[in-house]
Amino acid sequence: MTALPAGLSLRTAHRIDDIPSRTFYAIARLRQEVFVVEQDCVYLDLDGRDLEPGTVQLWVEDATGGIAATIRILAEDAQEPGLRSIGRVVTAPAWRGRGVAGALLEAGIAACAGRPILLHAQSHLAEWYARFGFAPCGPGFLEDGIPHTPMRRG
Repeated sequence: MTALPAGLSLRTAHRIDDIPSRTFYAIARLRQEVFVVEQDCVYLDLDGRDLEPGTVQLWVEDATGGIAATIRILAEDAQEPGLRSIGRVVTAPAWRGRGVAGALLEAGIAACAGRPILLHAQSHLAEWYARFGFAPCGPGFLEDGIPHTPMRRG
């Protein structure tokens, strides 16, 4: 597994109630800063799925509690028994290119415990996700004006 840069720690919560409110606020803020502002996509990031049973949040924080990166794992059993999806994959600009996202994605894959995993990769990142065992599993599509590629592992 890829090591995190010095000074960063991996955190995991299996219930939203296990995340301190200030930490979840910082996670939500990072998601909005990148997905809504930087990528210029007006959409409701807080879609209610963070509250669902079976949702797992993983994040990397620095010594001051700042969020370097985060992902969300959802249980997609209604679609397929045992299926998980990884989404809301985001890295703070200051931490990009330093291995943080890769280490976090590896931790997310491990948290899925061998179950099949879906994700909707921004298409320019499909090759990056392929390095972690994901393969395209359907036609590309536009989401909020950004090309995406559905990908699956397992």
